[in-house]
Amino acid sequence: MTSTFLDELATALPDLRLLTDAADRESYRRDETVHHEPGLPLAVALPQTTAEVAAIMRLATQHRVPVVPRGAGSGLSGGSAGVDGALTIALTHMNAIIEIDRDNLCVVVQPGVINAELKAAVAAEGLFYAPDPASYEFCSIGGNIGTNAGGLCCVKYGVTRDAVLGLEVVLANGRVIRTGGRNVKDVAGYALTQLIVGSQGTLGIVTEATLRLRPAPPPRVTMLAFFPTLDAAGTAVAAITRQGIEPCTLELMDRVTIAAVDDWHHLGLDRSAAALLLIESDRPGDAAADELARADACCTDAGASSIERAATEMEADWLRQVRRLAFRAMERLGISRMEDVGAPRSRLPELLAVIERVAAVHDVRCGTFGHAGDGNLHPTFVWDRDDAAAEARAQAACEDLYRAAIALGGTVTGEHGIGAARRPFLVEQVGADAVEVMRAIKAALDPLGILNPGKVV
Repeated sequence: MTSTFLDELATALPDLRLLTDAADRESYRRDETVHHEPGLPLAVALPQTTAEVAAIMRLATQHRVPVVPRGAGSGLSGGSAGVDGALTIALTHMNAIIEIDRDNLCVVVQPGVINAELKAAVAAEGLFYAPDPASYEFCSIGGNIGTNAGGLCCVKYGVTRDAVLGLEVVLANGRVIRTGGRNVKDVAGYALTQLIVGSQGTLGIVTEATLRLRPAPPPRVTMLAFFPTLDAAGTAVAAITRQGIEPCTLELMDRVTIAAVDDWHHLGLDRSAAALLLIESDRPGDAAADELARADACCTDAGASSIERAATEMEADWLRQVRRLAFRAMERLGISRMEDVGAPRSRLPELLAVIERVAAVHDVRCGTFGHAGDGNLHPTFVWDRDDAAAEARAQAACEDLYRAAIALGGTVTGEHGIGAARRPFLVEQVGADAVEVMRAIKAALDPLGILNPGKVV
């Protein structure tokens, strides 16, 4: 049946790039999720148009061949990882910025556009695309939409869902629908746009997106605050939130992460500190300096050991890069499993304490960094290659961490998605009845279950 499917696919779409060689299929097997063992794709299709994606899905439905949609492969939950016997549809060749609409403050793009390229294109027009994942230099807009990606600016500007106005989506049977559009307000029917965002390719394949833009904000004013304890850093974050201060960036790194970054790039960071906070404001004029002064006071009252301000835009970019380097620096220490737990912002000190306790109980090395301003942290467990015992301890630590986050009223994933890696814990977080509703929606849109099987639900 699969041979017949591939033959018919090649006949129906003679211009479609279709990879069937074992080495090519292997190269599309994995995403960045080191602890998930994926399957080997049946083949890899690289369409260039919505019509090609629709034709692929019609044939996949006819032959009941499962399909895995894939962006840049930078995900951290196994969402785009291969499935044995499934066709992987890589959308990287659908990478056009179709229109920048200044009048309506939006942009229309295909899913293969890289986040950084979109940011640069709209910045040249004096505009700003807010979603800002740490992997922005190589992650795709389609992947961002699939996982509802977050990033460093979420504390002020929200996650990807907050920037999506409308979508073009190919359904499992090949039908093409449009959701939303360029309207700022639109409540016609169910919120299908918001449903598709974050569904990780299990409900449909996004082939075009209309995204919200903003006027470019002023250059950011930036500071780093160092703390003698993690609890002090958490207390500072809670105070900033409680006082209604709204920085555009409020990021945290712990001692292990600080050392990893400094060992790699020799930046002269305060290695005696237990934590640092990166705090930025993009308010206009004196308002930015005032906002940072208020945040500075919160940090000082919480016991900050030192506070550094960027004097120039270049220094601000340097300080920002300290945080962006966190995960890659941790990867240099060994096999690195970055997690993605969250808690209500007021309970951030408790979440930090939980992470420390879980790592100690399971005797696994851990560095923590993340989006302190919205309560979303990335504890990253590290072990030596081929150390099966340490990998098992890290898995046990993650399971304890998930349950502890849920107990705090938090989440097992703030921005990376359930994917395949966290699927067993979805019921624990949202409850069996909620998952049954999700399955009913999935069955309505994908009755054969061919879209990204084994992911999310």
